[in-house]
Amino acid sequence: MNKWIRRANKRVGVSGAAALLVAVSLIGQVLGFLRYKMINANFPLTGAESTDAYFAAFKIPDFFYFTLAAGALGVAFMPFLSDRLERGDRKGVWDLSNSLMNLLTIVMAVVGVLMFIFAEPLLKYVVAPGLPAEQLHNAVIIMRFISFNPMLFAMSGVLASAQQIFGRFFFYAIAPLFYNLSIIAAVFLFKNNLGLVGLGLGALLGGILQLLVVAFGVLGANYHWRPKIMWRNNDFRQILRQLPPRSLDQGVDSLNSIVETNLATRLGVGNISYYENAYILHTTPTLLVGTTIATAAFPRLTERLSQNRYDLFRKDFLQILRAVIWIIMPIVVVCYFARAYFARLIFATGAPEIAVVFGFFAGAILFRTIYAIISRWFYAQKDTWTPLYVSLFTIALNAYLAYTLSRPSAYGIAGLAMAQSIVAAVEVAILMVIMLVRDRKLFDMKFWGGLVRIASVSGFSILTAFVMVSMMPLHTNDRGLVTLGFKLGVISLVTGTVYLCVSLALGLEEARPVVDRIKKFVLKPINIDF
Repeated sequence: MNKWIRRANKRVGVSGAAALLVAVSLIGQVLGFLRYKMINANFPLTGAESTDAYFAAFKIPDFFYFTLAAGALGVAFMPFLSDRLERGDRKGVWDLSNSLMNLLTIVMAVVGVLMFIFAEPLLKYVVAPGLPAEQLHNAVIIMRFISFNPMLFAMSGVLASAQQIFGRFFFYAIAPLFYNLSIIAAVFLFKNNLGLVGLGLGALLGGILQLLVVAFGVLGANYHWRPKIMWRNNDFRQILRQLPPRSLDQGVDSLNSIVETNLATRLGVGNISYYENAYILHTTPTLLVGTTIATAAFPRLTERLSQNRYDLFRKDFLQILRAVIWIIMPIVVVCYFARAYFARLIFATGAPEIAVVFGFFAGAILFRTIYAIISRWFYAQKDTWTPLYVSLFTIALNAYLAYTLSRPSAYGIAGLAMAQSIVAAVEVAILMVIMLVRDRKLFDMKFWGGLVRIASVSGFSILTAFVMVSMMPLHTNDRGLVTLGFKLGVISLVTGTVYLCVSLALGLEEARPVVDRIKKFVLKPINIDF
């Protein structure tokens, strides 16, 4: 067992980490998709057991986690750990990690108690004022179950950030799978006794399991927990100074989610569930492509700066950014044209509202994925304030657009997705202008020429997806993973193949590694023993 754990904790490079994270994230997204599908299939849109209550219950805990804890993790924390490791100070890495984990545990424990006590007024007056009394009751119970999940996530997040610095990605990558599996199991275990509130218990157990799995990643790394916070340590103080902007940056996104839930609940029963289902569909490609690649690449970017090699930092960043844009474009195309297929998959009884909302999320998929990479350009340079200022502007813009576009006289629930896509594009544009001002050599002609060719290739994929959807239309009686999965698979495969072939024809360098891997797999010799 110890030998297996040591092997799992072996250091891996950027390409290996990216491959691991993409593979595990794909499994995680499938489980997340299955989790929503199981919830939709086993609980109704209306009545006391409405899924509206389930989705509303998570908004406040998510807000406090992202505002008070998540901002301390990863991008605001890892550059300091990278500096320590570059100097060979492994003990210092763990001392900083230990101090931050202790501080966040105390803070989030206090917040957990407050959420537990004030769950009902927070839900009734802030998140979902339109919830009927019986749904509000269930939402309160679920929220109290998960009140201490932000504390558990904060603890596991600190340990996971430190593991990434050491190149240990395995346990960090697989830990979230146990969270989704716990909620899926809760659907079947508690449906006929605890009902909807059993999902809250499943989420609590999932948070505990996630922390335990992450803890395996520090075995053999000479980490020993100590009840100590290094208040006088200079690096720790700098980390604390970095927390407010990053925390607020994360928090405004969560605050925006609360505003959207508030607006959705005013549009009538079921609209929270419609929007949340479409939202999870749009976050899947963003997390799978943008977040996983950015997470895998971030330690390398911080390492380049720690080595004072800005030239290599710029080169690596542009290479990663172009690759991400090239990967996400055909995915956006398929998501838009096959939106009704995805909506039918996640909501088996059929929900055209989800398909409409998901279609308007197409722009957000593209620009949120790009944002995941370009934000690391700032964070690697220990600049957490610039993304915050831009986020504060865009959250105000989003609130205005969401309110204006979601009115019944305008676009209704789809207006929330329209606002997200517009704001995501504006946010990326502003950040890129700031990056150009700071480094005029950053986006060279090679980069822009590559983007023009990617856009040209995307035009062929748009035409292909349109033709494929026309040839394999969604029928009223199409149900189930086999039927819908087959059609989606064919549409995606043909669109992706055309995209890859045209990319090769236009000389896009991002396509060559994919072709080489395909050739290596197809032409790999098979040894047959007689």
